[in-house]
Amino acid sequence: MTGETALKRNVKQAVPFFGISSMERSLRFYIDGLGFKMTNSWIVEGKIRWCWLELDQVAFMLQEHRGKEPNSWELLGKVGTGVTICFQCEDALAYYREVKSRGIETQRPFVGNAMWVVNITDPDGYQLSFQSPTDAPEESELSETE
Repeated sequence: MTGETALKRNVKQAVPFFGISSMERSLRFYIDGLGFKMTNSWIVEGKIRWCWLELDQVAFMLQEHRGKEPNSWELLGKVGTGVTICFQCEDALAYYREVKSRGIETQRPFVGNAMWVVNITDPDGYQLSFQSPTDAPEESELSETE
């Protein structure tokens, strides 16, 4: 087995790791609002410090910063600035309608690169883009009556 083949068979999944400012607020957003499930967690003194969230085939991790440590995420400003995660969906518009019914604010869905795009910003500034293929014209926007 060549080194290249071993590498291809060894790497299984990329899982984004989000540094966050409030675990409680983020869990409400991701679990109650976006429908993710917590499948693993690290609890210290009764408080969730880290967790693994999943929705369908997607996973990511959250960890709240731990105070005034020298490398604390709060020293970086708004932690999610400049980070976008793109989720490929069967039907981004159906997902849009579901999360909107749960009180989650989104941008109006639009078509870009032959995909319906639903952009959501999490409480720490991470950009979440839920997308699905479409044949609708580029730059179309979802009307409020659809």
